[in-house]
Amino acid sequence: MSGSVYITATASYLPNAPVTNDQMELVLGQLGDKPSRARPTVLRSNGIQTRHYAVDPVTLKPTHSNAGLAAEAVKILANEGFDLNKLECLSCGTSIADQLMPNQAAMVQGELGLPPVEIIATTGVCLSGLTSMKYAYLGVAAGVHKNAIATGSELASQMMCATNLQVETTDARELETKPELAFDRDFLRWMLSDGAGAFLLEPKPREGRLNLRIDWIDIFSYAGTMETCMYAGAVKGADGKMTGWARFTPAERERHTIMAVRQDVKLLNEYVMLYTVQKPLEALVKKRELRADHIDWFLPHYSSKFFRDKVYAHMQNACVDVPQDRWFTNLPYKGNTGAASIYIIIDELLRSGRAKKGQRLLCYVPESGRFATGFMHLTVV
Repeated sequence: MSGSVYITATASYLPNAPVTNDQMELVLGQLGDKPSRARPTVLRSNGIQTRHYAVDPVTLKPTHSNAGLAAEAVKILANEGFDLNKLECLSCGTSIADQLMPNQAAMVQGELGLPPVEIIATTGVCLSGLTSMKYAYLGVAAGVHKNAIATGSELASQMMCATNLQVETTDARELETKPELAFDRDFLRWMLSDGAGAFLLEPKPREGRLNLRIDWIDIFSYAGTMETCMYAGAVKGADGKMTGWARFTPAERERHTIMAVRQDVKLLNEYVMLYTVQKPLEALVKKRELRADHIDWFLPHYSSKFFRDKVYAHMQNACVDVPQDRWFTNLPYKGNTGAASIYIIIDELLRSGRAKKGQRLLCYVPESGRFATGFMHLTVV
């Protein structure tokens, strides 16, 4: 029989000073000899005003690794009273780790110099942060672990910097005559940023502070129905089939920047709301008897202000009409940090003093990799 699990401490880590919209291209670098044509359009749509990059704004050199960002968030938990030598499970999620192997959790453990501990890394895209939390949650609930730390982290800047994308700008004529190609290649640069979060999970709440009881975490993947939308390290064919990076020569990988992050924007706009909001919420209304009037805070991770009203419309379609004055997001000033976003959102809500004992939180984490989504229900205790 499973026991209760509580998030007893939260932490978030955002590297370096906030980067404004006007500073972005200076930090990430310019593609070609002209400023990005996509950037103003994307920024108007996504509503992000500042974000953080693990890049020194003067030298333009990296300041952190992905594992290093996650480790910094874990250190905050230690500084606030948790003895890392007593940790029993470390579960780490990220979209793209610093290396293909070893996994992210092994590298975070190494950064922290932890003694022997069970580790697991979850991959995917934004949802990997929530799946890492679910593994930690299930281990504590089952009594396998007395405690666990879950992390979500992203180092998007290294994939978006000009030095990793310059090959794509060699044919300037193509980009001038086919601006839609430039937009497709360029728009993710202005959407994604860096950050990390870490949560301590234990079977009992800690006295003298707010805790979050994890009531349930449900994950839905629609990859059996939908083709790939967001990807890296592969080429997507006209038939929707993927060809992985290992099938190409090093020269082909460099020439076509196969390791770059890409997204099928048309597919995204057509299906993301149906498969990450409406369909799973309809299932949760039946499975969990989910009701909007039982939700005090809705904590959504969405990539752009463009999607906010669309999320709300599809929630209404699923009969889960949580008014937007009960939503909490920090996208405009902390950016879209992917797998770390839900950690950073929850941590800020708790530290803001706006969360009160007895309130119920519904967290929403979608990803467009091949259309998957996760919902987590928490109670403040």
